[in-house]
Amino acid sequence: MEQIPEDRKIFYQVLTRKITTLIIIVSFFPMVLTTGVLFYRFNLTYTDKIQAHISELIQKHTQNIDTFLAEKLGNIRYLATLFDDENDDPHTFLQENLNLLKEEYGDVFTDLGIVNEEGIQFAYQGPFNLENANYSGAKWFLEAKEKPYYISDVFAGLRGHPHFIIAVKVISNGSDYILRSTINFTAFNSLVESIHIGKTGIAFIINGQGELQTKTDTGLHSSIISQILEPGGFDKNTTVFKKIRDDSGRKYLCVTAMFNNIDWLMVFRQDINDAFHELRKTQVLTLAIFLLGCVAIVFVAFALPRKIIRLLSSSDQKSEAMNKQVVESGKLATIGELAAGIAHEINNPVAIMVEEAGWIGDLLEEEELKECDNLVEFKRALAQINTQGKRCKEITHKLLSFARKTDSTVNDVQINDAIHEIVLLTAQMAKYNKVKIETRLNEGIPYIRISPSELQQVILNLINNAIDAMEKNGGLIIIETKVSRIEKNHIVITIEDNGPGIPKDNLARIFDPFFTTKAVGKGTGLGLSICYGIIEKMGGKIDVHSQVDVGTKFRIWIPFQEMLSQEMDKQTNE
Repeated sequence: MEQIPEDRKIFYQVLTRKITTLIIIVSFFPMVLTTGVLFYRFNLTYTDKIQAHISELIQKHTQNIDTFLAEKLGNIRYLATLFDDENDDPHTFLQENLNLLKEEYGDVFTDLGIVNEEGIQFAYQGPFNLENANYSGAKWFLEAKEKPYYISDVFAGLRGHPHFIIAVKVISNGSDYILRSTINFTAFNSLVESIHIGKTGIAFIINGQGELQTKTDTGLHSSIISQILEPGGFDKNTTVFKKIRDDSGRKYLCVTAMFNNIDWLMVFRQDINDAFHELRKTQVLTLAIFLLGCVAIVFVAFALPRKIIRLLSSSDQKSEAMNKQVVESGKLATIGELAAGIAHEINNPVAIMVEEAGWIGDLLEEEELKECDNLVEFKRALAQINTQGKRCKEITHKLLSFARKTDSTVNDVQINDAIHEIVLLTAQMAKYNKVKIETRLNEGIPYIRISPSELQQVILNLINNAIDAMEKNGGLIIIETKVSRIEKNHIVITIEDNGPGIPKDNLARIFDPFFTTKAVGKGTGLGLSICYGIIEKMGGKIDVHSQVDVGTKFRIWIPFQEMLSQEMDKQTNE
């Protein structure tokens, strides 16, 4: 391969960097921008979707628990309206109504009791021995005395395990009583714990002081509770989202909602990674696709410019070779014109020499010169001068004829005569290269109407190529003409040699412009392409068959007109 000049190398390197930079900028900027916007919008949309889903779930469960508490409070308030301390036996009243509540709600109501103004529970119906229990100092009792009804926080109390109380004030015959009922904590706790989302999502209830009102095993610490509570409290019917971190650094999503009937707070807590698990998977997939896209862009950014530069370099080299070949062709054309001029200039003095030699011969016939002792030698020398002069005249005539080959004037041509002329013209070069040219020209070849100079150019090019291929090793060129038996009204000219042959890979490109296997400066690669074009213009065709180390055979088909051939034969006979 031809060495690339240093300045071209620098140009290619700069161009490669520019193309690479341009591809990276043009590709990366929209991809990064689009991916970033989509990533942000998807993250925002998915977060809103998760929050909306959890918010709806928490509000629904908060409403269910609110409804549960309101319903149970309504049951006790209704019983309070039925109690009359003059007409009803408190124990019987409690027994009958507790049975009714258990029939309706199962084990939700654990017991019923009536407490007087001093805080003594003088009537009780339930599984515990709490009759005459003193609640005068209990927080729930003190709160219940000041309000029409009261729902307490969860506490252990006298029975020693968690429970909460619904208490309703009863006014009968001028006395204040409190009708109280204990709600089954297990049933209430299971209602709260039924909320589950993902693997780590749990729900629990705390009061305004941050004390747990359910038995959920949350692993909560005071630092987490303090992050959940709002300094100014919570608004009812409002869901609050927070991201908190425990002492170990683990992040959680906390969702809180306030109850309507009690100052309790429903809390849902879920590990951040669990809550946004699908989002993380999508983000990882997006990032993987983005990285693959980056790798593809980088690969294209470096591979494509290299390919472009290779093609550009190859094109430049072909263009350079083409320019050199055009220059060589120009030189050959100039040499042809120069040869034609020289031949013309030589032709005139040679003609004068021949004429003068004839005149001297005529002088020798005079009487006074016949007695010359060297008369015979003079006549021999004059005959040689005449012969060689005519030979020079014939050579210059053929050279002039070939130099005028650009003339594409169409004439009626006898193929055999044209081939004889070309063989004579190339005989000396063939002899010098130890090549023998043998002709097998059938005499019945008809006339064809073509440009004689173009036909000479085609045949001469094929003969010269065959001689060049043999590289002074000698060989045989056979030129044959005949009327084709395959193509009607076509003459076939065959030019065959026993040279080294043409490799199979080159046969398909043999007629391509500028294709040559010769060294630079020894061939333009235009000869066979021009021959192909000339034959095509004549309405004929040309093909080649070759085998390495056996030889090469070109066949040319040229159409002829039957009427023209008959007319020319008639003129010849006359």
